[in-house]
Amino acid sequence: MQITKNILVNIEYRLSDENNNHLNPDEGELIYLHGGHGHIFQELEDALEGKKAGDTFKVTLRPEQAFGLHNEELLVQEPLSELPEDIFIGMELDGLDEQTQESILYVVTDIEDDFATLNANHPLAGLTLTFEGTITELEELTQEGIDEILAHEHHEHHEH
Repeated sequence: MQITKNILVNIEYRLSDENNNHLNPDEGELIYLHGGHGHIFQELEDALEGKKAGDTFKVTLRPEQAFGLHNEELLVQEPLSELPEDIFIGMELDGLDEQTQESILYVVTDIEDDFATLNANHPLAGLTLTFEGTITELEELTQEGIDEILAHEHHEHHEH
């Protein structure tokens, strides 16, 4: 069986940056539905197209193909008086994007004097990433199985 549209693909992979630092030591398995559903990066999906279980792959993505470039505008300094008292470096805080009204996750990266620096960039923003691994299993789904996966993922977006 080859990887084609709507095949459920299991891969084991290692994610590394341009200095070969291992970025996903705790999570090396991924299961996704193939075929342009937006579950994984398009370039990775293109590289897996047509492969079989047991095949290996290696794909390198530039930051703009992966988690985006590091955006200075996503770094903000907030007075400590505006933040929780138990704040610490590494703490995650929910914020709101004033332009889009979407929620943003900020991570506290620095606390100095009366200010904390909050960073809403994805932790892997600005990095060139290499995905390298093996296809471990392919599964052909029924149309019901496919619909179930897609319905599960779009579930949050629909209001009844």
